[in-house]
Amino acid sequence: MLKPVPTYELYGENTGKKPHFWLHCETIPSRSSLHHWEIRPHRHESFFQILYIDAGSGDAIFDGESHAIMPPAVITIPPRLNHGFRFSRDIDGFVITVLISHLKAAPGDRSRLGEWLAAPHLTPLDTCNGDAVHVAGTLKRLGEEFANRRSGRNDLLEAYLTSALLLTARLSQHGGEGQGASDEGERRMEMLYGLIQRHFRAHQPAAFYAEALGISPTHLNRIVRAKTGHGAHELIARKLVEEAKRELVFTLGSVQEISYRLGFTDPTYFSRFFLKQTGETPRAWRIAERAKLGM
Repeated sequence: MLKPVPTYELYGENTGKKPHFWLHCETIPSRSSLHHWEIRPHRHESFFQILYIDAGSGDAIFDGESHAIMPPAVITIPPRLNHGFRFSRDIDGFVITVLISHLKAAPGDRSRLGEWLAAPHLTPLDTCNGDAVHVAGTLKRLGEEFANRRSGRNDLLEAYLTSALLLTARLSQHGGEGQGASDEGERRMEMLYGLIQRHFRAHQPAAFYAEALGISPTHLNRIVRAKTGHGAHELIARKLVEEAKRELVFTLGSVQEISYRLGFTDPTYFSRFFLKQTGETPRAWRIAERAKLGM
């Protein structure tokens, strides 16, 4: 009879408690050496993992299938995937564990990044490729930043994480089937994300973004729904919620101050908006999230 695959927070830890971090980083030898350089098959329910391999060799096992590891490389592991590793004793690098709620896209959503995040990947880093060199350097900086509790730490960790994942996805997809030039919908979405980033605090309606893109609101909604599963209005609202959550966790501003920074003229309306989108008031969400992260 097959043994069930264990579910862990970090490998070997199964506390049954809520995670107390949104991102954790440690060297690969620090944990694998405790287990004779073998990480047996397991899974993570709420975490996405990134392994940066800087030296050594080994095998990555995804759902029982083995893949040879040669440095430098990045390995990405989606949640709920059975995976394990066998490492050589000279292995070096980092393993980064991230709550899926803090990723730029949800693994499995309809965006290109979401689809890529939903599957495991072992991506070689060509030292002659500028993007690959940047990924390696960025992940090393992330490891250094995590180890040092300096001002701006969370914002920098998030920036390093997003940059490294987006570039790794690009490298992984390069030359793959169906991964040629972006189609019209993909290009429109890239432009839309840029526009939302610049204007979300002004609370512009979907029609504003459609006009900026030179298409009708109906066409915009069709593109957004095909790529994300949500309407344009929902996408804009999600951006406001993401920024509200960031402010609530990582700043000391009051709910009223945060509401004004996000373009709301009435803090009460902001609280109702946040409650509708998340099921919790801003204050209740802040208390719970900070407790979860040990802040």
